[in-house]
Amino acid sequence: MARLTSTGPTLQQVATLAGVSLATASRVLHGSGGRRVDPSLTSRVVDAAAQLRYVAHAPAQSLARSRSTMVGLLVHDIADPYFAAIAAGAMRVAREHDLMVLVANTFRDPSLERDYVARLRAQRARAVLLAGSAFNDFSMAAELTAFAESGGRVAAIGGHGTGFDTVALDNFGGAQQVAQHLVSLGHKRIGVICGPSTLATSQSRLDGFASVVKPVAVAESDFTREGGHSAAVTLLRKHRPTAIFAHNDLMAVGALAALRELGRTGVSVVGFDDLPVAVDVTPALTTVRLDLDAIGASAMELVLSDHPPGRSISAEAVLVVRESTSPVG
Repeated sequence: MARLTSTGPTLQQVATLAGVSLATASRVLHGSGGRRVDPSLTSRVVDAAAQLRYVAHAPAQSLARSRSTMVGLLVHDIADPYFAAIAAGAMRVAREHDLMVLVANTFRDPSLERDYVARLRAQRARAVLLAGSAFNDFSMAAELTAFAESGGRVAAIGGHGTGFDTVALDNFGGAQQVAQHLVSLGHKRIGVICGPSTLATSQSRLDGFASVVKPVAVAESDFTREGGHSAAVTLLRKHRPTAIFAHNDLMAVGALAALRELGRTGVSVVGFDDLPVAVDVTPALTTVRLDLDAIGASAMELVLSDHPPGRSISAEAVLVVRESTSPVG
């Protein structure tokens, strides 16, 4: 019986060229072992595999066709309704194109985000969609450029550097509308609960608000209900604002809970994003509406189109006034 032999490069040759162990190369290219690989090692393995034209057995047919039918969707926290709504819109468009979406949770870890992009490049994913806010102190432009140069498409919701397709969110303008609304109601002592300062979204929303009125105090916290609650307690006890602007709706819900627990009345609260929970809480939440489903769909349509990369689409932010804001008493 004739023996089947392989004339292509081996995984061991990839590992040798990259200067890593066989196990590390396998974890990067095959996803085996369940252990996370340092992003710098991941890039070395991916580059070595590309240089040798290494083809893993499982995805061989996809690689032979140049790109797979996979699209990577990177989110900060899939449990957050903000990202879930974006993912729903993106996945609906992908389904119409008979594509599979791999959702990766980055836990707001910039090194993990870069690692995922490198892994998607190794698997010859057709495109990668970045749904999380860019990190102010971290750039993975080189990793995204390498992905694009390998034939993949990149789209970002927000911004991750120049040259890629972008769905631009009007975080600055939306926050301006919040400030103008609260000022029109007579509020002067306004506290702001902002997200992590390492995220571009947080800074943009804070800058937009401060362009209209300077907050009496700013409390930084996580983009969660618990984060909003703890930050609101700090603001209310130390600064006694008459209004609070939270950088997302989950934080605003936490702020409303803090007001109830402390027995404080007459304090206005504003959120951002207009998640479904905004109309379910009491009082109904004044917030800035972003059409998250449409944003996700637009981002996916960008990476699946044939136009040259670098196109930008703007997503409007609109203030929706409900019962959680009122004139200063």
